[in-house]
Amino acid sequence: MEMFRFGNGEFLWGLLIIPVLTMIFTWSRIARRSALKKFGNEEILSTLMPYTSKGRPILKFIILMLALAFFITGIARPQFGSKLKTVKREGVELIIALDVSNSMMAEDIQPNRLERAKRAISRLVDRLKDDKIGLVVFAGDAYTQLPITTDYNSAKLFLNAVNTQIVPKQGTAIGSAIDLAHKSFTPDGEANKAIIVITDGENHEDDAVSSAKAAVDDGIVVHTIGMGLPSGSPIPVLRNGQTDYLKDRDGNVVVTKLNEQMLEQIAAAGKGIYVRANNAQVGLNSLFDEINKMEKQEMETRTYSEYDDQFQYFFAVGLFLLLLEFVILDRKNKYLKNIHLFKTR
Repeated sequence: MEMFRFGNGEFLWGLLIIPVLTMIFTWSRIARRSALKKFGNEEILSTLMPYTSKGRPILKFIILMLALAFFITGIARPQFGSKLKTVKREGVELIIALDVSNSMMAEDIQPNRLERAKRAISRLVDRLKDDKIGLVVFAGDAYTQLPITTDYNSAKLFLNAVNTQIVPKQGTAIGSAIDLAHKSFTPDGEANKAIIVITDGENHEDDAVSSAKAAVDDGIVVHTIGMGLPSGSPIPVLRNGQTDYLKDRDGNVVVTKLNEQMLEQIAAAGKGIYVRANNAQVGLNSLFDEINKMEKQEMETRTYSEYDDQFQYFFAVGLFLLLLEFVILDRKNKYLKNIHLFKTR
C-alpha cells in the first residue's frame, strides 16, 4: 500500500501567501471598478475600450495562483513510498556477547583485544545476508547494545560506540551475558539460533556453564572465542595524559591472562566450538562458516522501502500553468471580440 509524505513539509507554509494575494487582487479589482465609475459612464467606457475583458484577468490570476501552489508543493518535496510490509527471509539468528571489561584493553593481540574483536565483528556483519544479528556487551553485568535486527548499518553504528566505559560495573559475568542473549532472540522464532561469546574469560564470576546448558535446552548453540594469549599482558590505563599500566593494591602490574579452560567448558556445554584468537585472525569467520552450515529457516521481518521524490511532476504542472497564463491576453482578441465566454445570460 502506498503512503505519502513531504520531505520538506515546512515549505507548505508558503501556501498561505495565496489567500493574501487573492485578497490583494480582489481589493485592486474593486478599487479599479470604483475608479472607472468615477471616471465616466460604464457603457460609454466599454464603447471606448472594446477589447477590454472583465473575465480574462480573473482567469489569468486563478491560473497563476494554481501554478504558485504547484511550485510551492513541489519545493516541499512530495514523496511516495511503501508502508511497513512483511517479507520472508531465510537465515539464522546470531547474537554476539562482547566482553568490554578493562582486561580487554590488553595489547597481546594488536591493537588491543577489544578493538580487534570489534573489527572482526564488523567484517562478519559484511558477510551477513538475510540473517539477524544482535549485540550484548558485558563486564560485571550484561546489557543489550543492539536488539536483534537485519539492519546491518545500525549494527555497525552501535558497534562503533562500544568501549570499556559503556558499562558501570567491571568484572566478567559471562553467565549473565549468555542469559541476556538467550532472552534476546525473536520470541517464538523458528530460525536456528547461535550465541558467540567473545571474551578473555578472566575474573569469571558466575555459572556460565549452566547458562550455556540452558541455552542448548532451547535449541541455541553457544560458541566461544578467547581473546588474548595464555602468557598474558598488562592492562594499559591513561593517567594524567600518559599511558601507564593497571596495578594491584601492592603496586604490582596486573597481568591479564586468557582463561582458555573456562571458555572450552562453556563451548562444550553449549554444543558449540571454542576458537582462540591471535594476531593473525580472531576466528569469527570460521565460526560463521559453521553457523552457515545450520539449516536456514524462513523468518519474517518487516522493512520500509525507500521514498521516491515526485516533485518533478508538480513543477511540470506549474510550468504548464505558467505558460498558459502567459499566452492568455488581458484583452479580447479583435477577431473574437464578439464571443462572450464570460458573459452570463
